[in-house]
Amino acid sequence: MGFKTEPTGYIKTAISDLQGAWENLKDSVIEHFGFENSDKLIFHVHEGMSWESVRDLNKMKDAMILIQNIANTSKTPSKVTFWIEELRSQFDETLAAIKDGEAK
Repeated sequence: MGFKTEPTGYIKTAISDLQGAWENLKDSVIEHFGFENSDKLIFHVHEGMSWESVRDLNKMKDAMILIQNIANTSKTPSKVTFWIEELRSQFDETLAAIKDGEAK
């Protein structure tokens, strides 16, 4: 019986940066909570960070698109919008790392 080995540094970096982007978005929504649809945003942020979404990046992408749509149709603070854009950028970088074999 073999043991699964720990991922390489590249894998850790791609995934941990994505996790950090989610955490920063969550913190930003909480910091500015009370703006229009902030309750919906925090719900979907938690959904995007859930174990199910981490294991299925298509589910994470769906949550991220929903978050963007809610923010775009609400009076969302610029700091929250900034972290949504950063999340999208980090998500794209993670997909590129997976495609290049740097993350699994």
